Amino acid sequence: MKRVFDVSLALLAMLVLGLPWLLVALAVRLTSPGPVLYWSDRVGRLNRLFKMPKFRSMRIDTPAVATHLLQNPEAWLTPIGSFLRKSSLDELPQLWSILKGDMSFVGPRPALFNQDDLIALRTEAGVDRLLPGLTGWAQVNGRDELPIPQKVELDAAYLRRRSFAFDVYILWLTAMKVIRREGVSH
Repeated sequence: MKRVFDVSLALLAMLVLGLPWLLVALAVRLTSPGPVLYWSDRVGRLNRLFKMPKFRSMRIDTPAVATHLLQNPEAWLTPIGSFLRKSSLDELPQLWSILKGDMSFVGPRPALFNQDDLIALRTEAGVDRLLPGLTGWAQVNGRDELPIPQKVELDAAYLRRRSFAFDVYILWLTAMKVIRREGVSH
C-alpha cells in the first residue's frame, strides 16, 4: 500500500508542480553556471548507494559534505540557493527518486555516502531496512539541528511506529514546517 501511495502522490505532485518545477529550473540555470540538477550519492535501503537529484542551490565547486560541516555554508550558495532551501523547492526533483523506488515520501532522510557515523548507527538500529524518505520523523522533530545519535533514535522510533496513518501525520507536520519555514537549512 505504501508503494502505491508513493507513486500516486508523486505523479499527482509532478502534475500540480510542473510549472513551478520548470520555473525553478529556469531560475537555477539563469542565476549560476553549471547544471540545473545536482545528483548526490546517497545511502538507500540496505545501505545501497543511489543518485538523488536536487535543484542545485550551491556552487559547482562546493565540497561534497553535509552543509553543517562547511566552514561558511552561505558563501557556497548560488544567488537563489538560500531561497530554494528555505522554501524546500530544491527537494522537488526527489519525486523522481520516489517514482523510481529509491525513496519513499516518508522514511529516514538519505545519508550522504560519506556520513559513516550516521550510516553505522542506522545500521545498528535496523533503520537501514527502510527506504529513505523525502521527509521523516527526525525531519519534523528538529531536522539539521539534531545531533546524529538523536536523529537515529527518532529514525528507530519511526521504524517501530510506521503505519499509513503515521506517514500521513508526518506529511502533515512537514507541510506545516515548510509553510512556517521552521528548521530549514540556509
